[in-house]
Amino acid sequence: MVMLKLFQGLYTLFTSEPKIAIARVGLILLGMLLLYGAHKKILEGLIMVPMGLGMIAINASVLILEAGQYGNIFVAPLVSDPNQLMNLLQINFLQPIYTFTFSNGLIACLVFMGIGAMTDIDFLIAKPMPSMLLAVGAELGSFLVFPIALAMGLNPGQSAATAIIGGADGPMVLFTSLILAKDLFVPIAVVGYLYLSLTYGIYPFLIKWLVPKKLRGVEMDWRSIPKISRGEKYAFAAILTAVLCLLFPVAGPLYFSFFVGVAIKESDLPRHVQFLSEPLLYGSTFFLGAILGTLMNAETILDPKVLILFILGLLAILLSGVGGIIGGLIAYKVSKGKINPLVGLAGVSCVPTCAKVAQKAAYDANKKSMILPFAMGANVAGVITTSIICGIYVTGIPLVSQWLLH
Repeated sequence: MVMLKLFQGLYTLFTSEPKIAIARVGLILLGMLLLYGAHKKILEGLIMVPMGLGMIAINASVLILEAGQYGNIFVAPLVSDPNQLMNLLQINFLQPIYTFTFSNGLIACLVFMGIGAMTDIDFLIAKPMPSMLLAVGAELGSFLVFPIALAMGLNPGQSAATAIIGGADGPMVLFTSLILAKDLFVPIAVVGYLYLSLTYGIYPFLIKWLVPKKLRGVEMDWRSIPKISRGEKYAFAAILTAVLCLLFPVAGPLYFSFFVGVAIKESDLPRHVQFLSEPLLYGSTFFLGAILGTLMNAETILDPKVLILFILGLLAILLSGVGGIIGGLIAYKVSKGKINPLVGLAGVSCVPTCAKVAQKAAYDANKKSMILPFAMGANVAGVITTSIICGIYVTGIPLVSQWLLH
């Protein structure tokens, strides 16, 4: 055992509590599973590769720190003492990135800028009402999981942060949990991003179970979409930023970030668009995955509430997918067969993943079915509806709590 001290990752595995050791091994294996899923294109590789490797590294490289305490030199979340923080910034590998971009929600805003710069909003502007109605249906999980979470013992802030996973919008999950559930934001964020990546794997099966092949292959005439000028899209971004910030200023950074990306795209600034949609988006997403992975240590996963989060997160994602498909089926009926019901699934606001999943399912059923422009309209509308729900939760829950106290 003395010789084993030279290899402290192994040594601490044998000398820590059995449940901690088992959890560490389990998380190392889970990290490998995430890497496998990314390799096989079942999961989103951009975030799952750094996240999986981060989980492996953080649970393998536990060492003995001062006073015989076990710890790591990757990141220490929620440190507030300035002296301790300055010390950690000099020692911990990812602490500067976590402290200056993660714990304040900045990284979520950077991701949103990149998403805005690559998002087409033509159909949303041309047909705003159908897109918004489909997006509202695709928020079923964001609404229904909140009371379920309360019934399962989570407080209102934790319940809201968990329910917003149903919107399938990673930055919104991160932002909401940082404000309303800081004590649980690490597992909520990890669970949220795990399930967002699973939309690639889960939703195709949901489509096959709920939508007949004949309806999946319904063709839509994308040439019928009116031509929207850059000026109209530019004005739309400005007006919606003002309106949403006036209504829900606490979520203003997210609104600004998304619509500044849209505005840059419509300003015909190719170098700025390239910067936002490539290095900024991919770099931010990469470090987001790495940070989430290194935050997922054994102590975190052993919190009894984490199992509840896994159950509720999966329920939220599934309910939103079902709600989107139901909305799409209703739209198919109301339009007398002119709207492909898969457009409803795209109302789940994981941009552009859900729109691509809908398009792929439509193409598999009918090689002539091109629904992507319509799906992107519902997808962007989903971003807006999720941000509105986020604003309602973040603003409303503290107000209600304050009112109840008085």
